[in-house]
Amino acid sequence: MSSSQNTESQIKEILERDIKPMVALHRGKIEFVSFNSGVVHVRLEGACKGCPLSQLTLKAGVEELLKENVPGVECVEAVE
Repeated sequence: MSSSQNTESQIKEILERDIKPMVALHRGKIEFVSFNSGVVHVRLEGACKGCPLSQLTLKAGVEELLKENVPGVECVEAVE
């Protein structure tokens, strides 16, 4: 398994285990899209899509958790 594949696996594991259940409590969904050059791309759906607090959740919650636990993650960005 390459380093990039290992990083993606770690990201997906944390999303599934820690982040998705938290987001689901607010009737939202978050899906992994890609990881490239330190940037994790995710898609926000459900109640998260268009929510004014989604960027705060993304940066202060999702991004911080991934940066603390997955070497190489520099930031998280939402994509359509």
